[in-house]
Amino acid sequence: MHYQLYYWTGLQGRGEFVRLALEDAGARYTDVARVDGDAALQPFLEGRCDGARPFAPPFLRADDLVIAQVANILHFLGPRLDLVPGGEAARLQALQLQLTIADLVTEVHDSHHPIASADYYEDQRDAAKQRAADLRQHRLPKFLGYFEQVVARGGGHALGAHSYVDLSLFQLVRGLDYAYPEAMAALSPRLPGLRALEARVAERPNIAAYLASTRRLPFNTSGIFRHYPELDGAITADTGESS
Repeated sequence: MHYQLYYWTGLQGRGEFVRLALEDAGARYTDVARVDGDAALQPFLEGRCDGARPFAPPFLRADDLVIAQVANILHFLGPRLDLVPGGEAARLQALQLQLTIADLVTEVHDSHHPIASADYYEDQRDAAKQRAADLRQHRLPKFLGYFEQVVARGGGHALGAHSYVDLSLFQLVRGLDYAYPEAMAALSPRLPGLRALEARVAERPNIAAYLASTRRLPFNTSGIFRHYPELDGAITADTGESS
C-alpha cells in the first residue's frame, strides 16, 4: 500500500500525528501538498473527487478510500501498520485515548485563538491570556495527569505495548514543551512515565531518523502548538480541576 497524506504545507499541525505513525512503521507514503502545493487539497475539500468528502485536513487516501479526522485515520492505520494490539477491545481503547488527545489539542489551539480561529492572535491577545492561564493551571494537570496514569497502568505504554497512541503522546508532550516551556517544566516532575515514554519514542530508529530529517518541520507560530511568551507561566499549587 502506498498512502497519500493530505495536509497544509509549512506546519506540523494535526497532520503530524498521522505522519509519525507512517514514519514509525516505515510505510510508503506521499505528503501530497509538500509535492504539489496546498492546491492539491482543494478538489477533495470541494467534493470534486471520488470518496467521502472531508471537512478539513488531514485526510488520507488509501486506494479508493478517503479517510479524515486524525483519530479515525489512526484507527484505520493501526492494525495495518501493526501499531495497535490485536482485538476489538484494544482497538477501541486506542481510539478512546486518541480522541482524548484530540480534546486536549483543541483546548491548546483555543488557548491562543479563544474568540475566533479566523482572527489574528494579536486581535484576541487579552482573551488568550485568560484562556491560557486556565489551560496551564487546570486543564494541563488534569489531562496530563490522566495520561500519566494510563501509561503507568500500561507498564510504560498507553496500551501495554507500543502503539500509535504512544506516538501521539510523544507529539503532544513535544508540542506542549514548545508552546508552554515554563508550565511544562513545573509539571514534568509529576509526569515521569510520560517523560520516559517520550524519550523511548524519540529513540525508535525510524522516528530518530525522521526527527533528524527535513521532513520533520520545526514547531512554529502557524501551527496548533504556538509559543507566545506572554501565554506561558508558572503553575501554582492550586490545580483545581473542572470537567
